[in-house]
Amino acid sequence: MGRRSRADGHRRTPSRQVPDARFAGGVLTAVGVGPQPATSRAAESLASARATVAPIAGATVAEPVALVVSHRFDSGVHGGVPYTATVRVTGRRRAVTGRPSQADAFSQTELIAGVVPGSGPVALTSWVYGIAAGEWDITAEIVGPEWARAARRGALLERVSWSWRRWSMAEAAPGPVQTRWAPLAPLAATPAVLPGSFTLLAVAAIVVALASQPPILAQSGIDAGPALAASILGLAAGIAGAKAWYMALKGVSLATLKEGWSVDGFLVAAPIVAVLTALAVGMPLGPYLDGITPGIFMAVAIGRIGCFLTGCCTGRWTASAWGMWSSDRRVGARRIPTQLIESAAGLVLAIASGSAVMAQVGGGRGLVFIGAMALYATVRQLLLRLRGEARRFSWQRSRVAG
Repeated sequence: MGRRSRADGHRRTPSRQVPDARFAGGVLTAVGVGPQPATSRAAESLASARATVAPIAGATVAEPVALVVSHRFDSGVHGGVPYTATVRVTGRRRAVTGRPSQADAFSQTELIAGVVPGSGPVALTSWVYGIAAGEWDITAEIVGPEWARAARRGALLERVSWSWRRWSMAEAAPGPVQTRWAPLAPLAATPAVLPGSFTLLAVAAIVVALASQPPILAQSGIDAGPALAASILGLAAGIAGAKAWYMALKGVSLATLKEGWSVDGFLVAAPIVAVLTALAVGMPLGPYLDGITPGIFMAVAIGRIGCFLTGCCTGRWTASAWGMWSSDRRVGARRIPTQLIESAAGLVLAIASGSAVMAQVGGGRGLVFIGAMALYATVRQLLLRLRGEARRFSWQRSRVAG
């Protein structure tokens, strides 16, 4: 078995022996499953899935390439306790000439923590680096826990793709898997993940938020020019605050500089800078804050859809019927749709605050802004408890922030 990279972001968790297990109709069925730790580090992400093959003397790769492939298995019968599945993915390159090197084959072990029995099909996307370019024959099988391995009786996992029209996994085209240029690996098709959707919808959210301000502020006689300037400065500060907060939670490194944001940092930095700017230009503060409130929450409503489609800020696994199949960019499963719930909350607050401002509720004293922000903070704290990442406190996320 190949070595698993530290970047996998998982630790092997001790498990108790399972007295009985069976496999029927393609479903893993556990009987009398003993309790197993089901704590899942939210670092099951794109970076955590990358494992490399150790180079050997004389082995070289012409250019960095990667291989991205998805497989599926069933979570098991409803009623069992969460468990950690171990999947071994192996591959051999086709058309090898001369003596094969280690870059012409790999064996990669993947740990999937917190699998909830009865949650339905699970998709695992494997990312393999440090291999030679070309076409590869790929196989995957469950090798742990022992009861799951015995239940599968050596059966290989099915390779899958994704159907956006049916919102479900589809059978992948048969044949070998082609490597791709490593820097473009994040754009590879992954079940339930739409690359670039977060950036696209984040831009749309900003445009909508800014465009909604002039007509609302005009009702209070506030000039759109200074107001937009204050909002843009606040937006810039919020983006910087979101990055700083994320890096404070995860540590300062090149990786955290390149990816990851925290809404909490945005919500702290943006209003402070916007308020200071409004005061500096002599803008009436209360009407300004009330006027920008609907746009803020429209941005939340739009932006959180991007989170859902990108695979960040995912909810916990669930076997409940109201759960929704989604992915954290590595593992796709039925989850609590925390991103969509937060998006719906943002839409409700946008409509409610917009109606209150137009009806001049609060007399333009900033009460609409304060009330909406307080409600959103409450909803967000509740949703953080439903998120997939572990944390010691609701306001302190241990690994992933969003």
